[in-house]
Amino acid sequence: MADYGLLTLLPTAVVVALALWSRRVLESLLAGSVVGLFLVAPEAPLQLLAEKSLAVMMDETVAWVILVCGLMGSMIGLLIRTGAVHAFADAVIGRIKSRTGALLTAWMLGIFLFVDDYLNSIAVGAAMRRVTDSFKISREMLAYVVDSTAAPISVIIPISTWAVFFGSLLIDNGIAPEGEGVRTYISAIPYMFYPWLAVVIVPLVVTGILPIFGPLRRAEARAAGGQTVPPGAEHVEQANRSIEEKRNIKGSAVQFVAPIVMLALSTWYFDLDFLKGIYLTLALYVLLILGQRTLTMPDIVDTMIDGFKTMIEPLAVLVLAYLLKEINDELGLSVYTISALAPYVTAELLPVSIFIVMAGLSFATGSSWGVFVIVLPIVTSLANSLGADMSLVIGATLSASTFGSHACFYTDATVLTAQATSCTPYQHAVTQIPYALLAAGLAALLYLVTAII
Repeated sequence: MADYGLLTLLPTAVVVALALWSRRVLESLLAGSVVGLFLVAPEAPLQLLAEKSLAVMMDETVAWVILVCGLMGSMIGLLIRTGAVHAFADAVIGRIKSRTGALLTAWMLGIFLFVDDYLNSIAVGAAMRRVTDSFKISREMLAYVVDSTAAPISVIIPISTWAVFFGSLLIDNGIAPEGEGVRTYISAIPYMFYPWLAVVIVPLVVTGILPIFGPLRRAEARAAGGQTVPPGAEHVEQANRSIEEKRNIKGSAVQFVAPIVMLALSTWYFDLDFLKGIYLTLALYVLLILGQRTLTMPDIVDTMIDGFKTMIEPLAVLVLAYLLKEINDELGLSVYTISALAPYVTAELLPVSIFIVMAGLSFATGSSWGVFVIVLPIVTSLANSLGADMSLVIGATLSASTFGSHACFYTDATVLTAQATSCTPYQHAVTQIPYALLAAGLAALLYLVTAII
């Protein structure tokens, strides 16, 4: 692999700088990718683009993301069309008496749907939009609450898709013996300081113990005047409203809760395979709708297609984020950064150093799982050579991956949460990041203190 030196950082720097300047994520990702293409293959950037874009579209993980997100859009479309979302919102509104209650309800729903962060982001966001609107809560605030119980909850509860994925990686890298990946993962959960803090900070903000500050405070002031959807996100709201409840139909809250619970249970049944779970759930839900004669088969198919289409824009962002990751892998971004750190760390400084560097990498690349795959062998080697506590190092690495998923402008959790709550990825990220940085700062301090004592 060629050594690009500091130029390795350039594509990602372009993405972040343009996103902050233009407040547009899609175009920023495209610009950063183009810069990377010219760095890697200045004589044939178009050829490299063709190769890398095909590699992205044929990647199993990307295909999984497209299917899962699209089918979740289809299921939410059916829940809206049958009146289930409306009925659930009415039932919740009838029992909630304050904005604090509305936001705590969203927080608790997110914890309940811990099996997968995609399920959490899309389902809770869709269910709670109308509820939070009734209390003049900004969509950015809703997005912050939803996103803070997506990846952070999934990573600290060991019966989730995150635990299965990372547990298998621990076995592949010789950190855990065969069949003991999840057990080793569980041993690191107490040291996953960032997700614990991210989850705990939410009720502190919601109840006013921790004041609302920064861009989120301005968003809440705007919503108090009646404008809950942020300016510039009208197209997202329009996409979410493109599917309408069928006339002369009366849905029920049970019709919303039952498919969501069914999806969680079927995912567990298939050994936490979320794609199999959503296939089974959709099939059973369609049979239920037909049995109740709520919708006809043509209406069901049209609604599912329309629901899939609502996910096109977030999926475009995610595909470009994966393209940027491919280019960063070609440049050796992760290896370059970790290798530059290695000569300066000790056993006591390794956990906090790994957390800070990995958090920066995950944030910059928009890849939490992908960066973990590349960096884990290097981190393991460093921990063994320095005699560092492996559970603490794994906890720091997973915490950093969670920060990337939680805070980045163009990571999957940010993009899907923004879509589900009707704001742009930039609007969601910029209002959430002060709290993410607060949790990250406290986590870094805890890693330093824990390693020393």
